[in-house]
Amino acid sequence: MYRFYDINNGEISIDGQNIAEVTQNSLRRVISIVPQDCVLFNESIYYNLQYGNKDASQEAIHQAAKLAHIYDFINALPEQWDSIVGERGLKLSGGEKQRVAIARALLKKPKILIFDEATSSLDSQTEKSIQTTLQEVAKEHTTMVIAHRLSTIIDADRILVLSKGEIIEQGRHEELLSKHGAYAQMWQLQQEDENTSLSKTD
Repeated sequence: MYRFYDINNGEISIDGQNIAEVTQNSLRRVISIVPQDCVLFNESIYYNLQYGNKDASQEAIHQAAKLAHIYDFINALPEQWDSIVGERGLKLSGGEKQRVAIARALLKKPKILIFDEATSSLDSQTEKSIQTTLQEVAKEHTTMVIAHRLSTIIDADRILVLSKGEIIEQGRHEELLSKHGAYAQMWQLQQEDENTSLSKTD
């Protein structure tokens, strides 16, 4: 999708245009990806956020941080926005790194947003907060979400269930549950795991 390499078979099209026929720069300008393992530079948090859009104003950067629920965390740091995150962001927790990456992606204001297990490092409360934000953002963007945690995708217009590289089911959340197939089975297992975790907490 991002054309780190070109495919050998088939075609990926956006609005009917084959992405292999456009420049990488023009393609990447309209796409933001938040990967499971995001890469941060050994610079300040402000620098890492601004990397999403070098021309962004301070106000826009602060707004993106608020949307990603990391604004208050940054302001609570001793050096605040000048805080150095360390090599690959090692001074931040997995969830904090992910929120920086999400803010950076939002700052770019792309046409297409891709979240590859983007909330996998977040606690449940933060995940729910960011999901609400992403639902709002998705109204003005085409959003693709790759996830094993099904609670992340229940509001999607279309869910594709993959197994061994092939689509085995597709539809909305309720439709897939009614089929009592692979998706419904995964959903049931995750609900049971969640209930077990809550019982242990109580």
